[in-house]
Amino acid sequence: MDLTTHYMGLELTHPIVASASPLSKDIIGMQRLENAGAAAIVMYSLFEEQIQQEATALENLMTAGADSFAESLSYFPDPDQYHSGTDQYLELIHRARKQLHIPIIASLNGISNTGWVDHARLMQDAGAHAIELNVYYLPTDSSLSGQMMEQRYIDTVRAVKSVVRIPVALKISPYFSSVGHMAHQLDEAGADALVLFNRFYQPDFDIDRLMLQTDLQLSEAHEIRLPLLWLAVLHGRLNASLGATTGVQTAVEVVKYLLAGADVVMTTSSLLRNDPEHLGVLRDGLVEWMRDKQYESVSEMRGAMSQQRVANPELLDRANYIRTISGYDGNT
Repeated sequence: MDLTTHYMGLELTHPIVASASPLSKDIIGMQRLENAGAAAIVMYSLFEEQIQQEATALENLMTAGADSFAESLSYFPDPDQYHSGTDQYLELIHRARKQLHIPIIASLNGISNTGWVDHARLMQDAGAHAIELNVYYLPTDSSLSGQMMEQRYIDTVRAVKSVVRIPVALKISPYFSSVGHMAHQLDEAGADALVLFNRFYQPDFDIDRLMLQTDLQLSEAHEIRLPLLWLAVLHGRLNASLGATTGVQTAVEVVKYLLAGADVVMTTSSLLRNDPEHLGVLRDGLVEWMRDKQYESVSEMRGAMSQQRVANPELLDRANYIRTISGYDGNT
């Protein structure tokens, strides 16, 4: 049975990838993920804001007392020469590239074209096989139009692709006015892969203390449906690879994502709930299902239930919406 898959030019032994999480914060954790069976690892995200904050703190420290002892500044390098919080991340990439045998995908969560470009180049130089751009920008400024927001994503892809040679994936959200059109624009801008979907974490209200509170809610299997829909719609229509994420708990979700058209299936929540060894459970479950359904390879099953290949594609559009609403009887 052939489980191999190709994801933005990288050949993987199977389609199950460990997505960004605290499990990849050190070399021991990354080795554990590899030993557990991850086909590739997306490292934890490097946040541009964190780097900016650390760089500002460093500059303030270096310039303290400059009014009294201006000559002391000559003993320090230009603050721009420091990578500050980036150093530890880049060193981890370098060590992982030397010690692991699976592809290492760096993850960059940035907010400005300069930040994306500078740090993407450093990640490439450190040895990353690819980069995943994790765009987390909430347009809370009501003066920004949808078109302006979408252009930021496109410009980000073009800027990063102009300075790196390694593949670049973009993790997108489902909150565009036209997801399909946006996917095509990002594809044309040069994205080597699209990961569906970024899962935004919103704050909650503590009504007793009248305070905002934040907590990390791990994804559940029912959240698979939105990315499943768009993977099925986009499969076969883009040059970019397709990555699936969100809601993967068992091999059932892995199978569904592959049938929709995903090239790889990523998971974090199931590994945090269980342990990295759960990767083996997911892989074995996939193999068992393929054997039962007599599939000889992942490539054979990929996209078998996509919009282009399913017998009744109308079930992926408004007709299914009407049928679902009309058919609800309150007993299911």
